[in-house]
Amino acid sequence: MTLATHDEIRIHGTVAPGFEAVRDRFVANFTRDDDSREVGAAVAVYRHGSLVVDLWAGFRDEARREPWTADTLVNVWSTTKGVTAIALARLVDQGKVDYAAPVAAYWPEFAQAGKADITVAQLVSHQAGLPGFVDPTPLSDFYDWETVASRLAAQAPMWEPGTKNSYHAMTYGFLAGEIIRRVSERSVGRFVAEEIAGPLGADVHIGLAERDEPRVAAMIPPKAGEGFDPATMPPEALAAVANPAMEPTIPHDRAWRAAEVPAGNGHATALGLARIFGALANGGELDGVRLMSPETIAKLTTVQTRREDVMLGFKPFWAHGVALNDSGVFGPRPGTFGHSGWGGSFACADPGTGVAIGYVMNQMGGGLVGDPRAVGLCHAVFASL
Repeated sequence: MTLATHDEIRIHGTVAPGFEAVRDRFVANFTRDDDSREVGAAVAVYRHGSLVVDLWAGFRDEARREPWTADTLVNVWSTTKGVTAIALARLVDQGKVDYAAPVAAYWPEFAQAGKADITVAQLVSHQAGLPGFVDPTPLSDFYDWETVASRLAAQAPMWEPGTKNSYHAMTYGFLAGEIIRRVSERSVGRFVAEEIAGPLGADVHIGLAERDEPRVAAMIPPKAGEGFDPATMPPEALAAVANPAMEPTIPHDRAWRAAEVPAGNGHATALGLARIFGALANGGELDGVRLMSPETIAKLTTVQTRREDVMLGFKPFWAHGVALNDSGVFGPRPGTFGHSGWGGSFACADPGTGVAIGYVMNQMGGGLVGDPRAVGLCHAVFASL
């Protein structure tokens, strides 16, 4: 249903009694007077397994001709990592992967170049020393899984694994994804579709089918932002974003959307993300579908490093592929965990309150984490409890 019309922006969806502040915050993001003013966006919230907020508004394109609809998909950049981490955790829950085990136990070729002792836990908490590719890597190589996986298997770490952490911005997905592929004998995209998104009815995709192309919103580059200055970036950080260079408009290409890049090319609705994280906020189960046990959720969210991240410049409290909420970007509760994406999208869960939130948009903000729209929505949700 249409909830409100404000400055020609129609707010669609539903809000449960008591969560009106989330709707108000969502509306306010469309009337901001800064570079983060929304063009099109959606937010969804679950609490204790029930959908309490499901809102969408705006337009799929910068020209504001194509309305955002309930099923509009958008590239969520690194929010994809949270979904990939959940996929790996499902294999942990099934007893097929152990975070404490060497990566080489599942991927023997990974033992090359001094990497035999790197554990799965170190790999997914950005401590493995493989934040980027050493060999020249054009974007087209991302579309050939065997090429990037074999390249990472042969590469030596940039630091002694376990002694520092620097965000594995794009390599994370191929590294964690190859473990998923070796153990499940399925690609990450297929595993997510068959084991997570499909059973939950969650509109989340890693590797977008051509039939879904008409639903995709165009990403709008940041109007201003921090940017990446190669002259001032440490080599570990530069490796993560410069080879190949990540540009905001890459998601406009069909080749990018069709490929499986499990660190950055997930396409999702806010509701789809909220359903997946809603299961984890609800003890691992949603609508009769169990993803994992509460014990596995506890393993997934066990912090592995509290060091300052070399690339990010703050202490993200990395767990097993998700970040704990030490910085407050997911609201006021430290037990909340999740992942953000370049430009503003995020998904998070708080088992303590049973709350999960998914948020997507097409007007990218300038930062990697802490987008003001996202932070405002999180605080409005928790203030409503």
